[in-house]
Amino acid sequence: MKRKAASNIYTVLVFIFLYMPIAVLILFSFNSSSSTGRFDGFSLRWYRELFSDAATMNALKNTLILAVLSSIIATVIGTLAAYGINKMKNRHLKGGITAVTNVPMMNPEIVTGISMMLLFVFVGGIINSKTVLGFGTVLIAHVTFNLPYVILSVMPKFKQMDKHLPEAALDLGCTPMQSFLKVELPQILPGIISGFIMAFTLSLDDFIISYFTVGSGFETLPIRIYSMTKKRVTPDMYALSTLIFVVIMILLLLSNISGDKEKKTLTLKQKKRRKIAIISTFSVIAATTLGLFIGTSFTEVVTVNVYNWGEYISDGGEDEDGVASVDVNKEFEKYYSKYLSEQKGRKIKVKVNYTTYASNEDLYAKLKAGAGGYDVIVPSDYMIERLIAEGLIQPIASREEITNVIKNYDYLLREPSDGETMTKEETEIFQKPFYDNGEDVYSVMYTYGVVGIIYNADHVSEEDIGGWDLLWNEKYKGKILQFNNARDAFGTAMYKLGVNVNDPTAEQWQDVLNELIKQKPIVQSYVMDEVFNKMESGEAWIAPYYAGDALSMIYQAEDRNINLGFYYPQNEEGETVTNVFADAMCIPADVSEEQKAHAIAYIDFMLSVDENYGSPAIANAEYIYYASPNRMVYTNSSYLETLDGDEEIIYAPIENNIDELFNTYAYRNLSSKNLATLNSNWETLKVESSSFNGTIYIISAVIAIAIIAFIVFIAVRRKYRRKLYWEQSPIAIKKASKNTPSDDLSDTVTIAIKRSKSNKD
Repeated sequence: MKRKAASNIYTVLVFIFLYMPIAVLILFSFNSSSSTGRFDGFSLRWYRELFSDAATMNALKNTLILAVLSSIIATVIGTLAAYGINKMKNRHLKGGITAVTNVPMMNPEIVTGISMMLLFVFVGGIINSKTVLGFGTVLIAHVTFNLPYVILSVMPKFKQMDKHLPEAALDLGCTPMQSFLKVELPQILPGIISGFIMAFTLSLDDFIISYFTVGSGFETLPIRIYSMTKKRVTPDMYALSTLIFVVIMILLLLSNISGDKEKKTLTLKQKKRRKIAIISTFSVIAATTLGLFIGTSFTEVVTVNVYNWGEYISDGGEDEDGVASVDVNKEFEKYYSKYLSEQKGRKIKVKVNYTTYASNEDLYAKLKAGAGGYDVIVPSDYMIERLIAEGLIQPIASREEITNVIKNYDYLLREPSDGETMTKEETEIFQKPFYDNGEDVYSVMYTYGVVGIIYNADHVSEEDIGGWDLLWNEKYKGKILQFNNARDAFGTAMYKLGVNVNDPTAEQWQDVLNELIKQKPIVQSYVMDEVFNKMESGEAWIAPYYAGDALSMIYQAEDRNINLGFYYPQNEEGETVTNVFADAMCIPADVSEEQKAHAIAYIDFMLSVDENYGSPAIANAEYIYYASPNRMVYTNSSYLETLDGDEEIIYAPIENNIDELFNTYAYRNLSSKNLATLNSNWETLKVESSSFNGTIYIISAVIAIAIIAFIVFIAVRRKYRRKLYWEQSPIAIKKASKNTPSDDLSDTVTIAIKRSKSNKD
C-alpha cells in the first residue's frame, strides 16, 4: 500500500514538473496587463490582439499549411516504407534499413538543418536557380525528419497483425491491392493516425531545421516568435500557444479514443461515413490549393524580399494604449503597385516578403552559403565592411549618381543646429560612414544607436553611476546582467580599461579576459533578449544595452511602477566612451538588375516622409526608438512630441561628438587573428568560474562513476537472478533427476521449493 502511494505521489510530481510551465503560460494568456510577473485580472485582451495581428496570423497560416502537407506526405510515404520493410525476407537488410531510417531522429537538429541547407544550395547551383530556399525546401525538410516517426508508429502494427491475414484474403479472391486496403490497412490504421499526429506536432513545433531551410517570403510561427525576442514575446503569443496546446491535446485524445477495439465495433454505415469524411477533407485541401494557384496566376506579381532584424520596422501593431502603428510594408505595396501599374500600363501587384534574423552572424551564414534570395538586407556596420570585402553585396550606385537613384538620399545630410558650424565631412557623416566611404555607395543608413547602461534608480545609488565601473560594483552582486555575445561583452571591458576595441595587443586581450573573469561572480546571467523581462520586472537592476531598446524598456517599466534610468558611460575626463553602431540597407550581390530596381525603390521609400503613405521614416523611428540619421525625422515636431522629451536619451548626448564616436569607438571588422582570439577568450570566459574552480569537474566525475557503478550493479544482479531462476526451474530439477539417485531427488525438490518460496517472500 505504501509503495502504491509513493508511486502515485511520484507520478503527480512528474506531471506537475512537466505541465506547470504550460499552466503558467495559459494563466498569463488571460492576464489583463502585459506583465509576466503578476496577474492583474482576467481578460481576453490578448486573444483579441492575436486575431488582429496580421503578421502573426499569416505565420500561423504558413505553419498550419506546412504541418498539414508535410504530415500527409510523410504519413503516406512512411506507411508505404513500413509496408515494404515488413515484407523484407533478408533479416540483415531489414535491420540495416531500419537503422538508417532512425538516423534523422538521433541526429542533432542543427546538423540536419545545416546539411539540408547546403544540399539545397548545391542543387540550386546545379540548376542555376537564384532563389534556392523557399516553401518547397522547408516542406522537403519537414517530410524528411517526420518520416522516421511515422515508420516507427506503423511498424509495430504490422508486427502485431496476424501475418496469415493477407494470405487468407488472397486465397479468398482479393487482389494484392484489395488485400492491403480491406485487410491490412484497417489493422494498421491506429498506427497511421498516431504517426500523422506525431508528424503534425513535430512540424508545428520545429524551429531549428525550418530556420536553416526556409527562404525569403515564408515565415513560420516558431521563427516569428524567435525574431520577436529581440525585444520581447508579447502576451498574445501566450494566447496563441494556449490555443495550439489545446488543439494538440484534442488531437491526442481523439487518437487515444479511436483504439483498436472501437475500430472493430464500427458498423458498415459508420465506416462509410468516415471514408466520405476523409475523401471530403482531401478534396477541400486540393480545391483550396488549386484555387490559390489559379487566383494568383492571372495577376502579375512583383515580389521584394526583405531580410531585417526582428521587431525592427513599424508593422501595424498596437501599443499599450491601443494605438495602431503604420504598417510600412503594406504602405510600400500600395505605393509601388500604383507606381508600377502607371509605368507599365497594366495592373501589377507588389508583394513584400519580409523575414527576420536574430544576429549579423545569422545573416552572414545565409549569404555566405548562397542560400539568400533576398533583395534588401539590413546588416550592421562591421558586418557591412566584411560583406563588401567578400563581395557579398553590390554597389547601389556610384557616389556621383546616388542622389539620382535614391531620391531621398539627401535627407541623410546633417544640418547644423542654431549657432553650430559644421565642416562638409561632418554634414556627410551619415552618407559616408567609415564602413562605406568609397567611390561606390554600398549602403543607405537605416538607424544608429549607442550602447549605454540601464539601471533601476530605486536601488542603484546616484554616486555609483557614470562609468563602466557600475558593472563591476560588488555592492550589486547578483543584480548585474552582461551581454551574451562576445563582441559586446568584451567591448564593455575594453572601454572600461581604455583598450582599442578593434586592434588590441595580445597582452590587452588577456587583461580584458581577466577583467571579465573578475566580473563573473557578481553577474546574475549573460543575456540578450531576456534583459527586457529581467529589468522590467525588477529581477535585475543593472545591464548594458542599446539606447533604443533602453527607451522601450523605460516606457514598459513605468507601467509596472519601476523607475529605470539610462546613461552613456564616460571616462575620468568626462568623455563618452562607448560603442556606437549603425544598421544600413544593402543589396546582396546575387540580385538581378530587375530585382535591384525594386530593391532601390524599397530603400528610397524607407527614407520617405510622404504623409500619403504613413510617413514611413517617421513611423519606423517612432516604433523602434533608435536614433534616425534622417534629418526629416529628427527635426519633425510631431515625432519629437511622441518622445515627450526623451529624445535626450537617444540623440542629445551623442549629437556633438557623433563623428568621434563613429571613428573611434565603433566596431570594425576584426582581423582573422583577432577574431580567433575573441572566440577563444569567449569560450574560456563561459567555462571559467572562480566560485567552482575544479569542483565542477570532480562532481561530474563522481556522478559518472556512480552511474557506471549503478549500471554494473543492475547487470550483476540480473545475471544472478537468472542463474538462481535456472537452478530452481522445473527444467533444472528434471535434469538434476537424471543424475540424482531417487533417494536424493526428494531433497533436491524440497530445496528448490524452499528457495522458490523464499524468493517470493
